[in-house]
Amino acid sequence: MGTFCVGTVDALERFQHARGLRATAVCDEETWRALVEASWSLGDRMLVHTSPNLRGDDVAELQGLLARLGFDCGRVDGIFGPLTARALADFQSNCGLASDGICGTDTVRALSRVKAHTGSGPGVAAVRERERLRHAPTSLTGVRVVVGQFGGLSAIGRHVSRELRLAGAHVMTLDEPDPVVQALAANQFVAQLYLGFEAGTGDRSVVHHYQVPTFESLGGRTLSRCLTDALAAGIAMDEPVGMRLPVLRETKMPAVLCTIAPVRPAVDAATAIAQAVVSSLESWLRLCTLAVD
Repeated sequence: MGTFCVGTVDALERFQHARGLRATAVCDEETWRALVEASWSLGDRMLVHTSPNLRGDDVAELQGLLARLGFDCGRVDGIFGPLTARALADFQSNCGLASDGICGTDTVRALSRVKAHTGSGPGVAAVRERERLRHAPTSLTGVRVVVGQFGGLSAIGRHVSRELRLAGAHVMTLDEPDPVVQALAANQFVAQLYLGFEAGTGDRSVVHHYQVPTFESLGGRTLSRCLTDALAAGIAMDEPVGMRLPVLRETKMPAVLCTIAPVRPAVDAATAIAQAVVSSLESWLRLCTLAVD
């Protein structure tokens, strides 16, 4: 009826929560993009690797099917990039279709025929991530880390970067307010790890990692657990939360976003927080090489 009423607010909050976004009941640019992406189902349009990349729930559905069939397109992020195109071409080749990496009618039909046999697990992407983690370095020496902050936490970012460099890591620091730009910089740096810090409201902090209904970053989840446990010694922490926030979705490496609150006491304790962060990363690397659970 064209009225932004209580029912619309409730529906918007529920949509944001379901999409792994912050339930603000504000239809900002991020939420609008998510609404557009949610409007696509597999088969509604032809999917092909373009620049900029196609995005949508149809891409995520395609990626989930390919992953469960054993064709590795990387994490299920709803972004049709080169890995998805290559996995799709491999599937087409195995099915006797033209191996062009374009998801059209014939490919959708072939996927429909076999999807009943795919099961419901996370697929090959999760297996590959687990194997990469098992072969991770045993210390921070030489590890490429990006430390990003989104305003108000530059002191914490500087202290974390300093402690990481003292531990032997190669560190890039970012203050760019756009999370997508930060993610792109981290990808171009070929980072092995992304640590983001943002100012929160309230009186408790929380660490986020990438998660959608069909995929969860194993490296991000275990890192968020290690960080939460280490930081809880000095600041009040909530349990880690898996979300689909832009910086977590766009990064190609294990990534976490630490929402710090209240800000002032945390900034005053920046040195202790930085030391706890480095300690948690060292614990995480040891956990990875043992066998991430």
